[in-house]
Amino acid sequence: MTHRNTMPVLPGFWSDPTVCRTPNGYALAHSSFEYFPGAPVHRSHDLVSWQQVGNVVTRSNQTDLTAGGASSGIYGSTLRHHDGRFWFITTNMNQIREGQLLFTAETLEGPWSDPVRIPIVGIDPDIAWDDDGTCLVTCCSFPAGIQQVTIDPATGEVLIGPQRLWNGTGMRNPEGPHVYRVGDWWYLLIAEGGTDRGHSVSVARSRSPRGPFEGNPANPILTHRSTDHPVQSTGHADLVEGPGGRWFAVYHGTRPRGGFPEYHVLGRETFLSPVEWVDDWPVFVDPDKDHAPRNNTFEDSFTGALHPRWVSPSGDLRGITTGADGLQLASVEDSRPLMTRLMDLSWKATAVVDGGARLMVYLDDAHWYAVEASAQEVSAVAQIGPVRQVLGSCERPGRSVTLMLSAAIPAARMGWPASQPDVITLSVLTDDGWQILAEVDGRYVSTEVAGGFTGRMVGMAALNGAALCRRFTYRPLEVSA
Repeated sequence: MTHRNTMPVLPGFWSDPTVCRTPNGYALAHSSFEYFPGAPVHRSHDLVSWQQVGNVVTRSNQTDLTAGGASSGIYGSTLRHHDGRFWFITTNMNQIREGQLLFTAETLEGPWSDPVRIPIVGIDPDIAWDDDGTCLVTCCSFPAGIQQVTIDPATGEVLIGPQRLWNGTGMRNPEGPHVYRVGDWWYLLIAEGGTDRGHSVSVARSRSPRGPFEGNPANPILTHRSTDHPVQSTGHADLVEGPGGRWFAVYHGTRPRGGFPEYHVLGRETFLSPVEWVDDWPVFVDPDKDHAPRNNTFEDSFTGALHPRWVSPSGDLRGITTGADGLQLASVEDSRPLMTRLMDLSWKATAVVDGGARLMVYLDDAHWYAVEASAQEVSAVAQIGPVRQVLGSCERPGRSVTLMLSAAIPAARMGWPASQPDVITLSVLTDDGWQILAEVDGRYVSTEVAGGFTGRMVGMAALNGAALCRRFTYRPLEVSA
């Protein structure tokens, strides 16, 4: 079925959501791919308003996120609260042959343990417990599909299996399994169709968590494929019992814009749907009303501990410190940008910087736009594949300089959408006000052009020496017609 919900509860690059109920509310985690700290975690009391409280991977010795490139690292995962602890199981694609990684913590904020390694090769692992407390790990392996093992969670030792469960309805890429006990049935929820426009959710059930599983005749139970719905690529769902015993599902989707083939720029975002049980099958139903847009405005002067929203691609946080003057970006070997997820279709970000610094909107190392402040000038720079070009420049207006990036959705023309998803403006503040250095087509910083599984980020990097960011601000702008 299609679903009329059009607003995410977590906008921006929050893909592969996994949710669980806790004694004090609800917890949510996501894949994070090459970014460190990795595997962000959120808390909520109502499943709608979420606050990021930390990350699972906060120490470089927990797992290596430096070895791979774009869209490597932490893939689909499962978060559960069981026996008084949080459990998070995932795959690091940089070390996929070493098996699955199982982390635990006493609180959602952490600290999270070093991982227990489970020697089964695959992606998107799930963890569940049978009625007698036996621990089951279910994942997508190649070419076997959805399979399951029984493990000792303390050591990761495989006790039984692997055995095949159910590979869906025949669509490509059966993945993202989750196993649940609801009433007298065990349910196996999976994603099918690939994580692009054919993405969907299917379900099977059994009297045992080990199968055999029978598919729902109504599968897929959620998909927007081949529709004009503004949210596409819906899938990778996870179920949870919500307030008052009502059930819900989180799932991810994209909001593509622009002319054919359309472009999604924020990544796969997290949506929420009510779920009803009909004839002992889960049914996605339309909400009473759409979720109100979040106010994602924030300002950071970096005088205290770094907020968990800030991450670095394919690296760690070496050379990045906070203090009384702000954020220090040191010129060290292999230093990386410091970034946060973009959360709106129309937005503005500014940074007040000293030294050589770059404010950039970033998808990967080969696809970004930046305002760069060097010793003598400020320039607008575009990196598209192997080509880097300066688009405009002016004299540096002072020691401290304010850089700005903004994005706006272009107006439709003659009833047709503009070809690009948005227009990005690169500016610098001078004595005469804001000076626009360039306006560029947003499609070149989109997944449809760059490939991969992530979404746009915005942040700073040092440029030819140490840099200082005194203040960073982000706020959404009104979406143009």
